[in-house]
Amino acid sequence: MSASRHHHHTIATSLRLSTLAIVLCAGTVLAQTAQSPEPDWQAEGNAWWAHVQFLASDDLRGRDTGSDGYRRAAEYVAKQFADAGLQPAGSNGFLQPIDFDVRRIDEDNSSLSLERAGKTEALKLGPDATLRVSGDPAPTTRAQAVFVGYGFAVPEMGYNELADVDLRGKIAVYLTGGPANIPGPLKAHYQSSEQRWAALQKAGAIGIATIGNPKNSDIPWERASLARLQPSMSLADPKMKTPGPRFFASINPAQADKWFAESGHTIAELLAIADKNEVLPKFPLKVTVHAKVEVVRAKVSSPNVIGVLPGSDVKLRGEYVVISAHLDHIGVGLPINGDSIYNGAMDNASGVASLIEVAKHLKAAGIHLRRSILFAAVTAEEKGDLGSEYFAHHPTVPQKQIVADLNMDMFLPLFRLQYLEVQGLDESTLGDDVRAVAEKEKVIIQADKEPDRNRFIRSDQYSFVKIGVPALAFKFGWIKGTEEEKIFQDWIRTRYHAPSDDIDQPVDTPAAAHFDHLLLLLATRVADADARPTWKPTSFFKRFAQ
Repeated sequence: MSASRHHHHTIATSLRLSTLAIVLCAGTVLAQTAQSPEPDWQAEGNAWWAHVQFLASDDLRGRDTGSDGYRRAAEYVAKQFADAGLQPAGSNGFLQPIDFDVRRIDEDNSSLSLERAGKTEALKLGPDATLRVSGDPAPTTRAQAVFVGYGFAVPEMGYNELADVDLRGKIAVYLTGGPANIPGPLKAHYQSSEQRWAALQKAGAIGIATIGNPKNSDIPWERASLARLQPSMSLADPKMKTPGPRFFASINPAQADKWFAESGHTIAELLAIADKNEVLPKFPLKVTVHAKVEVVRAKVSSPNVIGVLPGSDVKLRGEYVVISAHLDHIGVGLPINGDSIYNGAMDNASGVASLIEVAKHLKAAGIHLRRSILFAAVTAEEKGDLGSEYFAHHPTVPQKQIVADLNMDMFLPLFRLQYLEVQGLDESTLGDDVRAVAEKEKVIIQADKEPDRNRFIRSDQYSFVKIGVPALAFKFGWIKGTEEEKIFQDWIRTRYHAPSDDIDQPVDTPAAAHFDHLLLLLATRVADADARPTWKPTSFFKRFAQ
């Protein structure tokens, strides 16, 4: 899809803290601020947008991990990092190459059917269900199925939906979501793919079939199912291989009654129970699942791009504040409205553009922070946060010296920056830091308004959290019932993981510049603090730091 002229909304802002002067006092570097006239948000936003235009151009063909388009994007970012005065911090200059195993389903030679009372019903791959190859699927599967409610366990709360269910040799069918009384962070962690599969496998399951609750699904089934032909990847490093289920399917909620026939239950009943936050029943299904999965395998290499701005404090410059964003998107796929290039402008050329602009602003201001700032444009986020996971376990700086991660993934500057939603807000002292800088910018901080969408564990910050590093992620916020909410939700419904997330969409570029400034202030505050960030005593995630 060709790009047309870009339009933006206008943005009114108050005076900002635009320059950060560094003053040496008794051997300590102190960040001082000076007020200046209202900045030219438009010009700064245009500079940010120029990076998005290149990275999300049709020429780069969606920056799929391992593709030539991704390689060109990585080269661009490495040059921008060098121009911003960053030092190379990869394993090969600015690059940290990573090897991946690739699996793509051969749908023409694969099949899925349900056998009931001696009769077999073939399911249509796409309209009825999809076969997923994110694990290492068995070539053939024949197994009974059991509905296991939400299908996960939370030991801390004595919650275990698998305790009294016979799953030995069977396929666990579950509804996404979870009880409202389980705190969002706990629920999100135990619903992560590795934690959920570990619990189901321990209970004896050989495979899983998921039913997305439409109420909490980002993408309608008709569009989500188009991704079934996209390649799945895993880290080739043998020490980081995690075997997945031998059978993995997603069920179209509108067709789920084909699985529930003669069980005494319907999908409408189960969704109603979930909506009332009542306990979901668990019961065997009256079907035997038959599957044939043909997989085409390959290998690719794709790099993280990493640069560092060294700190100035003799004692603290060996510690690192990471600012991260994923550079990959999902490449070329099945067309929507005649367009097959999934450009990934907001997801996540926008975040990488902010990485570049924050680095350049630091250079322009001549700022030398006490701690070092590590800028990481990571690969394979769309394949399961693999690039950041690899970096977290093979860091190019000492792992224990990484003190924080500030991650940008699809922060969505679709309207002016009045509210900023922060995922991980109450988990660590980073939440106090972002509140402090936002107050100066007259931006109101919001906690995650949609915890059932599990966003805190669905991007690269979670790779850092799992090695004990406090982290935050961001979205432009809104108030329920406002035009901003409508714009946000319409974007998720129509542009998220669609070709229309391109450079021909309305974006508030001055608001993006305002966000970049707030991010710079946040990184400065964390890098110049006497103490490194710590987990709050009440945080579930503090266990990973021990």
